[in-house]
Amino acid sequence: MSWFSPLAAITRPLQRQLDEAKVAWLMEAIAAEGQQEPIDVLELDGRYWGFNGCHRWAAHGRLGLTTIRARVRRATPDVLRLHMP
Repeated sequence: MSWFSPLAAITRPLQRQLDEAKVAWLMEAIAAEGQQEPIDVLELDGRYWGFNGCHRWAAHGRLGLTTIRARVRRATPDVLRLHMP
């Protein structure tokens, strides 16, 4: 199941170096065809955490889009800790 999430509602705790060429390519693709693959998001106590899809997330933001299609999986505190550095 996927849904549209406000970009601003997704916390991205891991600051990854972006491949700018990939972001630019995704911006063109998303502008032309829309988002093809949702990102994965963990939900815990009403907060949303994104650990993958950083290039898609960045492309959406740079295009001025306010929502992104996401697969949401409920998480426990232990599962969330597994994803943190």
